[in-house]
Amino acid sequence: MGKLTAQSPGLHKTLGLPQIVSLYVGAVIGSGVLLIPGLAAEKAGPASILAWLLMSILVVPMAITMGLLSARFPSAGGVSTFVRTAYGDRFGNMVGWFFLLSVPMGAPILSVTGANYLAVLMKWGETQTYATAALILIAVLSMNVLGMQVAARVQTIVVSLIITILILAVVAALPHASTANFVPFVPSGWLSVIQTAGLLFWCFIGWEAVTHLSEEFVDPAKNAVRGVMWSAGIVALLYFSVAFMTVATHSYGSGISAASLSVMIQLSLGPIGGWIVAVTALFICIAAANAYVGAASRIAYSLAQENVAPRWFGVLHAKYRTPVGGLLFLALCFVVVLSVLYFGWVDLAKLIEIPNASFIATYIGGCLAGVRLLRDSKVGRIASWTSLIFTVGLYPFLGWSALYPVVIVGISLMWERRKKIATTKAA
Repeated sequence: MGKLTAQSPGLHKTLGLPQIVSLYVGAVIGSGVLLIPGLAAEKAGPASILAWLLMSILVVPMAITMGLLSARFPSAGGVSTFVRTAYGDRFGNMVGWFFLLSVPMGAPILSVTGANYLAVLMKWGETQTYATAALILIAVLSMNVLGMQVAARVQTIVVSLIITILILAVVAALPHASTANFVPFVPSGWLSVIQTAGLLFWCFIGWEAVTHLSEEFVDPAKNAVRGVMWSAGIVALLYFSVAFMTVATHSYGSGISAASLSVMIQLSLGPIGGWIVAVTALFICIAAANAYVGAASRIAYSLAQENVAPRWFGVLHAKYRTPVGGLLFLALCFVVVLSVLYFGWVDLAKLIEIPNASFIATYIGGCLAGVRLLRDSKVGRIASWTSLIFTVGLYPFLGWSALYPVVIVGISLMWERRKKIATTKAA
């Protein structure tokens, strides 16, 4: 990774509005756009588009809360800094660990998902698939070593390609759309629409990730909120368009819902549509992994600065001023997680539930911080309370994975106790 140094004048401010929007869009639009529209339509029928509309509205307060907090408190600590400012170091550290210990599992899951789409077309075995997943993670880590300016430029290109391909899928499906596919509109009852809205929440996680890059925003007071609003609009429009055309072309049903985007695009483009979807999946997974790896390495740096994580987490590259200590920690974790998946010790579907729980816990912490720190802003007050009620209401439905944040709290308290004992002995 080149020369390292623990001495730092701080992180470089290199992210303008286009890069901020690209990072947000890349973080939020994940593999869900490939899977969820068909599954939602199968669950609630044509009325699933109402669930998409509802979720597109409900996530706006969450996005606004994160944007306003980033504008006021730009820091590599992201949500943990907001919570620390509002409720003190102990709670801020816990939230920082929530996020940091989500990404070591989340990023490999993304890379394996992207590699699997290629594997189906190329008829690869397990070894080739996981080798490709490893290459994706190496590429993302390398971009982040070179700096967020390089990573953000790549992100802008990748997100532009994702948007182009999704628009192509929607336009290509237009000739096959029919109003007949909207009847009956609510085949499974209105309760199914509410249940589907809960399913769709996973498509909109990601607003918290870019808060950790806010210290590198150019003019965060101006660009943080503008960036999040542009991103929310783009994400909602893309999701809704894909979901609407999935229903309009009836590209869902038994055995095909999980591949609805591929089914929809092949209506006009034939087998080449499968390749387009595979390339889209690869781009989406790279973009999301890039955003989360960048954010996690910054929170590792921030926790080291607060002296609540190993000091080597805070090591910066001598030339690029990037948190290579945090990136090294993530790289080591990636090796372990990919190995666990490769040898079949844990199923991918089960593993994904764990980081989901800590991401939700991170959101709850951020919303609680917004309630206290944005009291002087009417918009901020409404946004933070709305998103807090929404996320707290969701948490009990996480099942056994809800215990993972509890384990992280235990780790955080143990580290705090260890440091206190060490300080007492030194004195």
